[in-house]
Amino acid sequence: MLYKSLIKPLLFNLDPEKAHHISTRLFKIILSIPILSHIIRSYFHYDHESLSKTVFGLHFKNPIGLAAGFDKDGKYYKTMSALGFGFIEIGTVTPVGQEGNPKPRMFRLPKDSGLINRMGFNNEGVDAMVERLKNRKKSTLIIGGNIGKNKLTPNEKAIDDYEICFHKLYPYVDYFVVNVSSPNTPDLRSLQDKEPLTKLLSHIVSLRKEKEKYKPVLLKIAPDLSDGQIDDVLDILKAQNIDGIIASNTTISRADLKTSEPRISKIGNGGLSGKPLQARALHVVKYIRQKSPSIPIIGVGGISESKHASLMLNAGADLVQVYSGMVYQGPSFIKRIKKHLTRS
Repeated sequence: MLYKSLIKPLLFNLDPEKAHHISTRLFKIILSIPILSHIIRSYFHYDHESLSKTVFGLHFKNPIGLAAGFDKDGKYYKTMSALGFGFIEIGTVTPVGQEGNPKPRMFRLPKDSGLINRMGFNNEGVDAMVERLKNRKKSTLIIGGNIGKNKLTPNEKAIDDYEICFHKLYPYVDYFVVNVSSPNTPDLRSLQDKEPLTKLLSHIVSLRKEKEKYKPVLLKIAPDLSDGQIDDVLDILKAQNIDGIIASNTTISRADLKTSEPRISKIGNGGLSGKPLQARALHVVKYIRQKSPSIPIIGVGGISESKHASLMLNAGADLVQVYSGMVYQGPSFIKRIKKHLTRS
């Protein structure tokens, strides 16, 4: 394969964040050339009627999505749609643009097929995202908006940040994700506690009631929650009429890694994604499905092989998302997953 034999070694010689920007910008330029765009889209295209489904009122042409974090500012959703995603989640976006945490802040763990990042919600702000989405053309591609709070906003005022993003993005995205589970913004995960989470979601739902068109709202949770904490979250989601749950974000755990302890210590803090998260993410999805048979679930975390997507769906997820797996497997990963699902 061209990606694994040539492109991946070149990219993996670069800083991960730099490699991300170079590859996405280059891919966008290539797709701006009509004949190349046609060839690439034809190559990655694979649709089958068995893949389509309707979840929380939206029709997805296939259940494979691009997870939040890849396209933080809504710059590349058109570009990435060429790979055949059924939906793309953009963000996390905050009311005001912010640089995020100091660099370097993304690290590869090749022995584990994993990534550690402490990006810190780096983005250009919600107004910049809205300007890009205003030019969005109608298509079958579903776009989700992942919203968060600015680093300098104290938790007691976090609701204000989510409200700003919710109002401004509402006309331009198909569903919303409330992100309170990133480990890279100080104290953000404490918003998953019962009282603040209830207040936040209740407020978001009240804002939605003011809108003419109903749009689904989902909550993204951390994989590090205990079963008891997940129970509390599920009770809140049911009480507040939240449309679904994304399980899960990156983990702060470093258990059972093949990468050496000195290397992990040198990297420091951050959220771990990729293959090491697969077992935990699968457990969380299974647990949620057992406890709440009807709640829509987007399963994400550790899908680094085609079979992992089917395992996640069989565990109870309605849809799945990938990011780190695509970094290691290449852009044809989405097509391979879809072919695997049609044969399963």
